[in-house]
Amino acid sequence: MMEQHAHQFERGTDGPKVIVVGVDGSDPSLRAAAYAAGLARRQGALLALVYVQPMMAAGAAFGVPVAETTDEIAEDLVAYIRESAERVRGIYDVRWEFHTFRGDPYSGLVKAACELRADAVVVGASEQAGHRIIGSVAVRLVKAGRWPVTVVP
Repeated sequence: MMEQHAHQFERGTDGPKVIVVGVDGSDPSLRAAAYAAGLARRQGALLALVYVQPMMAAGAAFGVPVAETTDEIAEDLVAYIRESAERVRGIYDVRWEFHTFRGDPYSGLVKAACELRADAVVVGASEQAGHRIIGSVAVRLVKAGRWPVTVVP
């Protein structure tokens, strides 16, 4: 009887097959998406654009329609990505998918990378000053050591 092993990703062979990039509409995340799109095109990989919708119970308590707002952000991101992809179609063809996850950015990207079987993760550098003290999403992803992580300034 043969032993069955859990699927292990084969890294360092033919390059990544799935590249996950976190997008939230910020300039660094859009630069990260552009960088990841180039990498996906050159490697023939699938580009998985991931927007993590924040769960803000406190905002909801004050009557802020959080889910509607984050859904609108996701819709705007999809429209922007489609428009960008259409502009370069024929010149650069990249296979891409858009996914949304809920939670904090770090946990959402980890969940996305696991579920989508990512071979690499790309994120934009944080612009928030407080992240120098408590650590940015990028630093936490690097420390997790589960995927190669590229941080785009």
